[in-house]
Amino acid sequence: MQKTRLYSLLVIVVICFAFTKVKIFSKKGDIDIVLVEKSYIAGQDIVLKFKSNNNAQPLLYCSNSYGSTVITPSLKNSTLNYSIPKLMCNKSGILYWKIINTSKDVSGSFKITPQSNTKTLESYLGPPSIEAGQTDYSMLVVIPTDSLDNPASNGKTVTTKKQFLTTITTDSIKTNNLIAFKNFYSEKESGRMLISSYCDHTYSKEFTVDVTAAIPTNFTIEVKRPHPYADGNQITTFYTSIIKDKNNNIVSDGTYVSFFIKDENNNSLHTSGTTINGIASAKMISPDHEQNWQIQAFIEGIAQSNSITLKYLQAVTDFDVTFSNQNRTITVGPITSFMDQKIPDGLQVTLTIYNNNNNIDQLVKNTFNGTVSFELNPAIYKSSNYNFTIKAAGKTYTFKNKKLW
Repeated sequence: MQKTRLYSLLVIVVICFAFTKVKIFSKKGDIDIVLVEKSYIAGQDIVLKFKSNNNAQPLLYCSNSYGSTVITPSLKNSTLNYSIPKLMCNKSGILYWKIINTSKDVSGSFKITPQSNTKTLESYLGPPSIEAGQTDYSMLVVIPTDSLDNPASNGKTVTTKKQFLTTITTDSIKTNNLIAFKNFYSEKESGRMLISSYCDHTYSKEFTVDVTAAIPTNFTIEVKRPHPYADGNQITTFYTSIIKDKNNNIVSDGTYVSFFIKDENNNSLHTSGTTINGIASAKMISPDHEQNWQIQAFIEGIAQSNSITLKYLQAVTDFDVTFSNQNRTITVGPITSFMDQKIPDGLQVTLTIYNNNNNIDQLVKNTFNGTVSFELNPAIYKSSNYNFTIKAAGKTYTFKNKKLW
């Protein structure tokens, strides 16, 4: 019974204590402001001073963008001195403070401004390559900071310089919301642009912007070849004119150009090249028989050339075919070209073999020293009558009812 009464009494005491307002300073005017400036300079020692009428020493809560902390004062001649931590003194911005556990609200804020001198100049520029034509631009962003790495206040003057070809231009921009920026537009000409900036005798590094030619415009093509004969050996070279943009700038080296060739049988060939000093070239081996080519070049999706026609003359007008060794050795040649010289090595010769009008085999060889020989193995080609078709350099010869022994 006594334990129950003791427990009930303890609960009543706890409840009464919980609903009782704890008041450390009950007198109005216990804490009065003595010295709190509206503004300080970053890096300056900041001490807030208050008058304590009863020598009490409440804590000071302060907060800024760096963080929050509670400061214990020092009391001297009834004056409370609160020294703001150096880390907070070095950070520009608004610092909020409040005396805690007082009978009245004693709070406020002050501004910490950056130092006036610029110590470093953070500079950024991009993109590093833009297109000529006065529409594309590169942006320079500058952040002047003091020795404590605080960005400069709004309105700080930053001077920019731009050099392009033979012209140097100077301009001034102001900081706003921590940064100063400027757009540098391209000129009509291509070239290299140099950009720099400075503030309070602090200088940025030199930036480079490459101003490249705009998209290519249409161009023309031409052809060079040793002779007009289709010998299947010589190289035909295609060249473009100097490819330029709409402002007459030569396109960048490495611009890819495709050359498409269509023959009279509607077959397509393709070769390609890249520009050097605005000119692209590509090569194609000549055909091995009379042919007409239609040629056109493209910079895919951007520009195209005129279409030209190239005619190749027949280089081989005739050749001999000899059957020997019971018709099992077929010799083609010597094959001669347009000057009665032996055709260059590598001309393709095709032998097609028929038996009872059925195509049973096709043999392909390349000429060496103007001739080529086909050996028909008795184990494969039994003794019988065969038809043969020989094709080379656009010429076709047919031999019927040749008996193999």
